[in-house]
Amino acid sequence: QVQFVESGGGLVQPGGSLRLSCTASGSNLDYYAIGWFRQAPGKEREGVSCMSGLDGNTRYSDSLKGRFTISRDKAKNTVYLQMNSLRPEDAAVYYCATDGGFTCNDWPINWVIDYWGQGTRVTVSS
Repeated sequence: QVQFVESGGGLVQPGGSLRLSCTASGSNLDYYAIGWFRQAPGKEREGVSCMSGLDGNTRYSDSLKGRFTISRDKAKNTVYLQMNSLRPEDAAVYYCATDGGFTCNDWPINWVIDYWGQGTRVTVSS
């Protein structure tokens, strides 16, 4: 079973940047689509970004407006989320996950995710 460990969260001022990491153990992620999600207090978990395992195509939540970038380092079995121009509304616990598929075509609405890691908390405050 794939296990994800998210890291890189922390406290950042509005306008600042963070890079989150998602490292997997138990499976090689080379061909799996990996998605980033976030959950703010009192809100439902929402999709942030996704990268296809087949061709590297990416998808983003419309609300991000180009501020976030997803990338993958296959040698490290790690997926990253670069977050720039952070806003207070970006504060949440961020998670990575896969539904076992290879594309982001059905992300995020139709993804069925069996396992969630502990996530990494991002706080945006002055």
